[in-house]
Amino acid sequence: MPKRVKYRKTQRGRIKGNATKCNSIAFGQYGLQSTEPGWISAKQIEAGRVAVAHFLGGEGKLYIRVFPHKPVTAHPAEVRMGKGKGDVEYWAAVVRPGTVMFELAGVSEDIAKQAMARVAHKMPVKTKFVSRGMKL
Repeated sequence: MPKRVKYRKTQRGRIKGNATKCNSIAFGQYGLQSTEPGWISAKQIEAGRVAVAHFLGGEGKLYIRVFPHKPVTAHPAEVRMGKGKGDVEYWAAVVRPGTVMFELAGVSEDIAKQAMARVAHKMPVKTKFVSRGMKL
């Protein structure tokens, strides 16, 4: 989550169009790119990071290109309607189609594919494996 925010709770908003920023590989050689819009929670991002770190065993470098800026609110179970907006449940990163979410450097392509497949299983959106120079 961010260190501090101007407003504690935000509206849901809509995810329209393709990504114009973060849609190509900038740091590594290989990446994981989303092919559909959605929200990725901070726990899912962390689960992907842990999966890659465990698979690579200290070799290579992982870059995480998304950050959970969006507070998502919810009411507890069995609470009556009304009484205002709920408390912040978790933080999420808003992802558009074409956003490169994770990048990997310093490993071969087949190892990178296996590592990114492990991350893709943790993500709530459909993804594809990309290498440097490719776009959506």
